[in-house]
Amino acid sequence: MVTSISVATRSPGLHEITGDIQAAVVDSGVVEGLCTVMVQHTSASLTIQENADPSARRDLEAWLSRLVTENDPLYTHTDEGPDDMPSHIKAALTATTLSIPVASGRLCLGTWQGVYLWEHRRRGSLRRCVVHIGG
Repeated sequence: MVTSISVATRSPGLHEITGDIQAAVVDSGVVEGLCTVMVQHTSASLTIQENADPSARRDLEAWLSRLVTENDPLYTHTDEGPDDMPSHIKAALTATTLSIPVASGRLCLGTWQGVYLWEHRRRGSLRRCVVHIGG
């Protein structure tokens, strides 16, 4: 089964989408298989990260922003603003596709794991993820 989910982001950062993906798994009827999620954008990414303590996500966001800064004088792709090229670099350094096993009709995530869409643009956007569930 292939479906899509839309995620409205208003700001940069990690936006949890675990519930939306789990709902797609349930709707598929797949009991054992694999769920693949792909974000269809070049300035956002996906990650599996801790969903218990928000400070872990804030630290991760801050670290990546220190690693990839805005206004680098070597950037030539600047027409869409100072956060555009850094957003592309952040997406290239992280993941745009995740594969998660499904067992007993549920995503096989660890106790403190959640699936996140990582918005890299300051203005946010309506992001679309394709979800494929096979079993």
